[in-house]
Amino acid sequence: MKSQVIRKGWDYMQKKHIEQEWQKLIREEQAFLDKNIPERNAGWQEKIGKFVPEKLEGTINTAFCKAFELVFEKGTSLIEKTYQKEKKEQNYKINAYAADVRNTRRSLRAFGREAAASKNLNLAVSTVEGVGMGLLGMGLPDIPLFLSVLLKSIYEIALSYGFSYDTKEEQIFILKVIETALSHDNELAEKNMELNLWAKREVMDAEREWSEQIRQTSDVLAKELLYLKFVQGIPVVGVVGGLSDMVYQKKISDYAALKYKRRFLETRRGS
Repeated sequence: MKSQVIRKGWDYMQKKHIEQEWQKLIREEQAFLDKNIPERNAGWQEKIGKFVPEKLEGTINTAFCKAFELVFEKGTSLIEKTYQKEKKEQNYKINAYAADVRNTRRSLRAFGREAAASKNLNLAVSTVEGVGMGLLGMGLPDIPLFLSVLLKSIYEIALSYGFSYDTKEEQIFILKVIETALSHDNELAEKNMELNLWAKREVMDAEREWSEQIRQTSDVLAKELLYLKFVQGIPVVGVVGGLSDMVYQKKISDYAALKYKRRFLETRRGS
């Protein structure tokens, strides 16, 4: 009888901690939406609009499509060489065990601390890479490098919460995360809701949906980064465009951390 009371108390505290983290996540998601729903354009972007070639957006779109396909199909193994995948998987198991044994809110937050550490390191890498390419006046050639660092950050966040990234289904999720993070107005709120539901559904035709999602995400990236990649193609002045790599890396990585935390908590809540 006593053991049953202790067990019930333990289960109650576990559910309480998970629910507290869930409510914190809901507030963080809403804060992201409130901050990013309004579309903000810097004044200098409007001023240089007349100088941007009409075909540049299409060129950038194509570059992103090819870069996604290249990185997903051949680049993931190279990206994994920049971090210790097995160690990160092991850290997740250690954190999961500690969360079950200690049953504290602090132990539940360890997954987020692991993700944040990787995210901050990749932000520093993105800054150096973007500024370097901007100094050299390399806008389009920067796209594969930009995506590689971005996907590296998302991969490490996924591993921190116990998720893979090497299946078509998981890559579709990643692409949707990127697309949604860069959306604005009502579209952001709608896509955010769709993404929360999408993570629970079964993908019927992964290959077709994967190809379509690459096109959709590339289109959003091309529109969002059009002026910045144009400026980045100008030597020295391109540093301004290069710094944008870090800004967008942070925005997308922050959103990815929220989405993976949601999926992680949903598994623990049993929803």
